[in-house]
Amino acid sequence: MNSLDGLYQEVILDHSKRPIGKGELTPVAGALTASHHEFNPSCGDELDLAISVDPETGQISQLSWEGQGCSISMASVSILAQLVRDEKLTMDEARTRIAAFREMIQARGEGEPDEDLLGDAVALQGVSKFVMRVKCAMLGWVALEADLTKVEAQQAA
Repeated sequence: MNSLDGLYQEVILDHSKRPIGKGELTPVAGALTASHHEFNPSCGDELDLAISVDPETGQISQLSWEGQGCSISMASVSILAQLVRDEKLTMDEARTRIAAFREMIQARGEGEPDEDLLGDAVALQGVSKFVMRVKCAMLGWVALEADLTKVEAQQAA
């Protein structure tokens, strides 16, 4: 294992042991909210992911989740929560990150992911070599994507 693989493994273990964003969503007055349950039947990982969005700016003001599963799925959703929080992502920016993550995780280890877009999520690139683990890594990202769609439906109503 090279030093970069070791660093990536450390990031994944750290997020799975000390998850970011885990807990209940605290409602924000005037915010649009959505929640989505995601389940991976192949391994039993599951989570509920909720967001609050500022209706004026489209910024995700809060992301929280509850769940259980393997270290990959739990680390991935924790990394996602940190990315949303630290980068203060808008809904459009979140969709761009989701697309970049999906591309990386489906590339089977080929290509170079955009670290500026994905931050610590690049640590999960190695997962793409293991088809059975791709769903684990995608779980939180798919839940966020569903939440964004729900918020967009609220905005259109």
